[in-house]
Amino acid sequence: MKPDEIREKDLWPKGFLPLPHPNHPEGGMLFPGFHIEEIKKQEARDLTRFDLDYDLPDHFLPEFPAPIYLTTRPDLGDVSQGKVVTLMNYYELFNGILNPKQLEGLRLLVTPFPQQQFNQTEDRRSALPSRGVTCFDCHVNGHTNAATHLVGDIRPQEFRHRLDTPPLRGVNIQRLFGSQRALKTIEDFTEFEQRAAYFDGDPVIATKKGVNILERGSQVHFMAEFQALLDFPPAPKLDIYGKLDPAKANESELRGQGIFFGKANCAVCHPAPYYTDNLMHNLKAERFYKPRMVNGRMASADGPIKTFPLRGIKDSPPYLHDGRLLTLEDTVEFFNLIQQLNLTEQEKKDLVAFMRAL
Repeated sequence: MKPDEIREKDLWPKGFLPLPHPNHPEGGMLFPGFHIEEIKKQEARDLTRFDLDYDLPDHFLPEFPAPIYLTTRPDLGDVSQGKVVTLMNYYELFNGILNPKQLEGLRLLVTPFPQQQFNQTEDRRSALPSRGVTCFDCHVNGHTNAATHLVGDIRPQEFRHRLDTPPLRGVNIQRLFGSQRALKTIEDFTEFEQRAAYFDGDPVIATKKGVNILERGSQVHFMAEFQALLDFPPAPKLDIYGKLDPAKANESELRGQGIFFGKANCAVCHPAPYYTDNLMHNLKAERFYKPRMVNGRMASADGPIKTFPLRGIKDSPPYLHDGRLLTLEDTVEFFNLIQQLNLTEQEKKDLVAFMRAL
């Protein structure tokens, strides 16, 4: 069917509409239960909100704790030693692996600072005054735990996108950052998060709640330098060009690679070796449905969204910028419809098999 016909007959799958925040009119940072419990155990810092809970089931979320791979020391493998890196253990885990600047950058990434919902004032969403949140509370181990939030730079509230926290893996090869991708360096993003994103872009509230202004020439630089070391996970089936080695890949993966670079046109936006073009693209999903309110979120046009790298994509559910696609199978079906590809069931399975090898 043509997009207009799908729209008029209201046949677009409801699960492919924009995903609202668990409490869209309220918004704010929200963490999975397993992360809350780990931080309580290690730091006695409570990330529980008294007003709502995280909404996605654990089995749809990334591996926890995530392994950490460094571009500078690939010989070490996972340097996290199977632990969630926090202020309590970062020094013992990384001393001797990082230089002093990088170690200080990591310390800042695991240090709690006040935030809109977690702070010392009466305007908070925690039962007790809170020291705040850390960068690694969302980007746990430099990856992600699928913590969610709302973008800070869209108004009114019902049009603000739910955010799926992206991994920090491979930021050294990326060129666009932030919810609307207006930030051009990881240094810009690091500074912006503390000054604005933590407080919904309101500098007055930020001052009241204790905003932590990072010093650009040292602290921001140190944090960015560590983030730039975070590597994609190993992909033993890929060659030096980022494509499958025929001697290591199975038939389904090889067929999927052919579809990826051929019929499905995935590589137009996701070229090898890192499977991103570092641009933004407008999928125009609104061609397929009429605008409607869904749990406080106006499901309408998303506008341009960033092309995220697909290296290591199997480790980063849920998918798309707002997390509406829970699995890679969902993602393939979504783009099959959006691009009107008419993929067969076998072609969809092969595409998923290929992406799991990246």
